[in-house]
Amino acid sequence: MIHLLSVIFLLLKIRTMKSCAGISLKIQELYAVVFLARYLDLFIKYYSLYNTIMKLVFIGTSLCIVWYVKFHKVVKQTYDKDQDTFKHYFLVLPCVLLALLIHHDFTVVEVLWTFSIYLEAVAILPQLILLQRTKNIDNLTGHYVFLLGAYRALYLLNWIYRFFTETHKIRWIRNWKNSESLKLPA
Repeated sequence: MIHLLSVIFLLLKIRTMKSCAGISLKIQELYAVVFLARYLDLFIKYYSLYNTIMKLVFIGTSLCIVWYVKFHKVVKQTYDKDQDTFKHYFLVLPCVLLALLIHHDFTVVEVLWTFSIYLEAVAILPQLILLQRTKNIDNLTGHYVFLLGAYRALYLLNWIYRFFTETHKIRWIRNWKNSESLKLPA
């Protein structure tokens, strides 16, 4: 929900101020790819109405933000592509390769979901680089970046919690759960 709140702050800024100054288009494109890859299962399996609506909201808001920055007649004029020069497509290929190598199950949906997890982990980099270059952060952009950071921190805590509380078929790091010491080769 924190990620949704960050997107609401961003859309609020774009709609009310008619400006995308300080916002990286690259991060928005990466998030659109993340959500399209992750939520491909919408067409395969139904979980619940809430789940379906949330997936559609994340896909829709991501595509909406990209549309605003690229095509809205007023907003697109405030986008500073000279500052937003991070080569975000260089992040995609390593994430694809990593997803092909390290995944839970070698199916199209699982590899795409894994790819989306890896890509989402690095998707914030273009926004951070842009903020470092411009040093111009308005309140709503600052709130957006803070909420994205909080979302990622809580996401990490969730995975740590799940690692220690759920059973796993494969243990990459053995026996930490059972408080046994790690034995290194001599």
